[in-house]
Amino acid sequence: MNTLSPRVLLVRGMLAGLLAGVAAFLVAYLLGESKVDAAIAIEEAGHIAAGHDHGAEDAPVSRALQATAGLGTGVLLYGVALGGIAALVFCFALGRIGRFGPRATAALVTGGLFVTVTLVPFFKYPANPPAVGDPDTAARRTALYLLMIALSALLAAGALILGRRLAPKLGNWNASIAGGAFFVLAVGIAYAVLPGINEVPEDFPAALIWSFRLASLAIQAALWTTFGLAFGHLAERALVPAAAPKEAVQPTS
Repeated sequence: MNTLSPRVLLVRGMLAGLLAGVAAFLVAYLLGESKVDAAIAIEEAGHIAAGHDHGAEDAPVSRALQATAGLGTGVLLYGVALGGIAALVFCFALGRIGRFGPRATAALVTGGLFVTVTLVPFFKYPANPPAVGDPDTAARRTALYLLMIALSALLAAGALILGRRLAPKLGNWNASIAGGAFFVLAVGIAYAVLPGINEVPEDFPAALIWSFRLASLAIQAALWTTFGLAFGHLAERALVPAAAPKEAVQPTS
């Protein structure tokens, strides 16, 4: 493979992250915004019933702008940032996690980041729509969520180190199983130790909560899947030299 500076792959990772952000925005707009609107309607109905009428005209940013330009800007920036981070992880992982090519390494890195950054924190602290959650505990909930992400990343790194150290004795397959078992067990302990959060009102529709959380997972799945495919293609084109054209056969006289 070609030898490249991390900067070259970083730029390609950010470009792939931009493409992933576009895919995530489309899924968020098509699947998620209707659930957000339904939750906002429930919240406004509760305010009216309580005698606190907060009309749409009082909002500093219109709902239409939030659902289009605001959502798109946020998701695109999020995708570019994650793409850059994933590209740096790819630079470290290439050649260190096995004899995999750029595409396979990009797929493994993307899958690992999806599990550690998205799935593990989500199952402990799932996403909630508007009208769910006490505003006074927002800082605490955010801190716990970020702590879960950090713990997940550290435990995943520990599982990889454990698997590499056990590989000479157990073989790659058994060492991988041992590392995966360690990660699952450690995450389970973290789930048990960290406090849970349940601030869903009793009268809030369970179906709306469920559909909103599924839409949130679909957005993340679209983001990481698109990134993995796009970055794998871009990284392979940069790292794998193109096949030299065959020399034309000269006719013999």
